[in-house]
Amino acid sequence: MSARRDLTPRELLLVGLGACLLAVVMHWPLVLNLGETIPKDLGDPLPQSWQVAWGGHALGHQPLDFFQSNQFWPLEDTLAFSDALIGYAPAGLIGSGPEAAVARYDLLFLFAYALAFVGAYLLGRELGLGPAGAAVAGAAYAFAPFRLEQDGHMHVISSGGIPLAFALALRGYRLRSAGWLVAGFAVAAWQFSLGPTLGLPLTYLLLLMGVIACVVWLRRGRPPLDRRLVVATAAGAALYLAVVAVIAQPYLRVSEDYPDADRPPSTVEAYSDSPRVFAVAPAENLVWGGATSEIRDELNNHQEKTLFPGLVVLGLAIAGLGSRSLRRGVRIGLGVGAAGAAVLALGFQEDDGLLWPYRVAYELLPGWDGMRTPGRLFTFASLGLALLAGAGAARLLGALRERFDRRAALAGVAAVAIVLLVVIEGRGLPFDPTGSQAQPEVPEVPADVSEVPAPQLHLPAELAEDNRRYLLWSTDGFPDLVNGRSSIQPDFTGNLIEAMDEFPGRASVAELRREGVRSVILHLDRVEGTAQSGAASKPTAGLGLRRSRVGRVLVYEIGSLSAGRRGGSPSG
Repeated sequence: MSARRDLTPRELLLVGLGACLLAVVMHWPLVLNLGETIPKDLGDPLPQSWQVAWGGHALGHQPLDFFQSNQFWPLEDTLAFSDALIGYAPAGLIGSGPEAAVARYDLLFLFAYALAFVGAYLLGRELGLGPAGAAVAGAAYAFAPFRLEQDGHMHVISSGGIPLAFALALRGYRLRSAGWLVAGFAVAAWQFSLGPTLGLPLTYLLLLMGVIACVVWLRRGRPPLDRRLVVATAAGAALYLAVVAVIAQPYLRVSEDYPDADRPPSTVEAYSDSPRVFAVAPAENLVWGGATSEIRDELNNHQEKTLFPGLVVLGLAIAGLGSRSLRRGVRIGLGVGAAGAAVLALGFQEDDGLLWPYRVAYELLPGWDGMRTPGRLFTFASLGLALLAGAGAARLLGALRERFDRRAALAGVAAVAIVLLVVIEGRGLPFDPTGSQAQPEVPEVPADVSEVPAPQLHLPAELAEDNRRYLLWSTDGFPDLVNGRSSIQPDFTGNLIEAMDEFPGRASVAELRREGVRSVILHLDRVEGTAQSGAASKPTAGLGLRRSRVGRVLVYEIGSLSAGRRGGSPSG
């Protein structure tokens, strides 16, 4: 039988506090080093810290040009070169500079995990699970082993809005409340605003569920509908679609202007694989990282193919298929949905002749060809498994009560034990197995160049790790940068950086002046082994440059000629 689904303020408070505590403990000691260390690695977390900071800057200074960020000058819509994390932009209004950007990112990282727990918990309760089963569902969704490998992708781990949106909408239908129903759509719109990686599949999932609801209504003989709920559904859907339409515009322009924004089949295939990926845990997973290393070592791009859901979660989910804690139709829907999302997460192999579901979506659904990593869709499968695991836990706890004469204390201890088993199975090592820090220290800003004339070009710029740092450091004032970091590599940016191999040679300076770049910042502690390794000792006489030393960088100001028109078409 279904548990009472009305939550008390006390239960909500305990769930919120418990989720925050779990997020802190599972990522200890991050909370002790806010602004100094960052989760996972020095890869994508650095530019994503910049993204949130830019969102706050844009809200306060150029809300109508939100996507015209300071990276990849002078190109347009450069924030749309990757998932923009718009939903976190209000947080960017608090604090300024690189240290604040990292501290903000650290807190949002912990928030993302806490929200995933709370969202799945509330959805479990709305579907009929009791507090214990819902707690297992929250833990199984927020701390599934596969999520460890995605800790460097804020737009992927920020998935708590998905179950929360469904929980609010279902509550609205159950209570016949237009307010709760519209709130569900609003949260779904917020989830989409974080980025299309999860937002686009969520949109298609909502459309599919709408179609299924219409089919069910027709098969039941078109029974009378609550007019108020129909209006609320239409209003909520209109709100969601309006948000999607507005946010999608810059992404569509980028897709049209930059051919490599759409991923060719060969790129998707490189991130696709066989069902063996469901048996592979991230290397840093405490329980299963070492045990699955043999399979993991056989995979290319293994960072996107470690989709192990957890043995405890899987076992509980199987038990949950027969649990009466959820209605039969709900259990079937969750099982089919989890299986379908898991199949999609495999991607496709281009030449094996099979009709892969992901390939069908890739060919037919607008926007789907812009996603290169099918494995991230396992987030949706994980939610289905987590809810079924909650039902399985409820079934197990019910059996214990029957066996031991309904002893509440014993059932409570068992519930806590199950939750602990789930989170321990998803725990990461306190260190990276490769030998580096699991929460590395953020690179120190080498110099304050916020007042150096912009547009700026930072050198060396051949490596992604260099450009990631420059973006983060640019949060001090947000000067326009030629540099940028995304999965899209604009020809203009690449060609200009390539032309800097002889900087400060006459031809390179002439190219910079022609394009309107006003300063070059040479990072002395990063030039070794690069094309600019001897640049600091080259003469600048007759080049129209003004060179000065600031901290650990050399600043080259390129006269006072035209700085170019922002957003204009680059020459050459």
